[in-house]
Amino acid sequence: MTADSAASSGPSLAGPRHVAIIMDGNGRWAKARGLPRALGHREGVQALKRTIQAAPDLGIECLTVFGFSTENWSRPEDEVSDLMGLVRTYVASDLARLEKAGVRLRILGRREGLPADIAAIIDRAESQTAHNDQFLLQVAFNYGGRADLVDAARRHMARLAAGETTEPLTEQALEAGLTTAGSPPLDLIVRTSGEQRLSNFLLWEAAYAELVFQDILWPDYGPKALAEAIQAFGQRDRRYGGRAVSPLRETA
Repeated sequence: MTADSAASSGPSLAGPRHVAIIMDGNGRWAKARGLPRALGHREGVQALKRTIQAAPDLGIECLTVFGFSTENWSRPEDEVSDLMGLVRTYVASDLARLEKAGVRLRILGRREGLPADIAAIIDRAESQTAHNDQFLLQVAFNYGGRADLVDAARRHMARLAAGETTEPLTEQALEAGLTTAGSPPLDLIVRTSGEQRLSNFLLWEAAYAELVFQDILWPDYGPKALAEAIQAFGQRDRRYGGRAVSPLRETA
């Protein structure tokens, strides 16, 4: 959403349509229990399942989660391998359920550099759920906010070079090239584990989103924590760069 369109939409008293979550704390959850980090990631998948199931009941239409960043490739090889294995397991175990529930699955981020079978799994999951319109689940995988902005600019320049457009690079043109293009405007970003930073997540989309930081490790997350984040959102005064309108005083 651009600043102009956000400002024209005015403040909203409704709950968030689009919520994004930075799922942080898997490693610390495992360490606190003397368990391997891999078990923390696996419990994190269970937390994701609980959260996805709860989201529509809380009025959310689109949920975007940070699954694997472009920076995560620098982690130890065995941890990266385990994370890739979780993608295979999750899609194999939950794709049919998501499709039946009317969930459309969309993967954000770069496809280049992914293992061939992971790229194929992503393509299959997207095509198999493309017809669904009850709920949009976006998983940022091999994703970085800066990289997505660069890729969007490159797409526009490629269209210019090919003669497909003569439009200059405007905010609207850049936004149309992001991997989030077409999703509802982002209302709320939640980060778990007590950390308070975006970590290169949805940098463009976060321009007017509310931020909620929760001191809970991701494997412990679920419907109650999500409801608390939405409650915090409801207490915010969203002005989109404008000024709050003071209520008229009653005259005698």
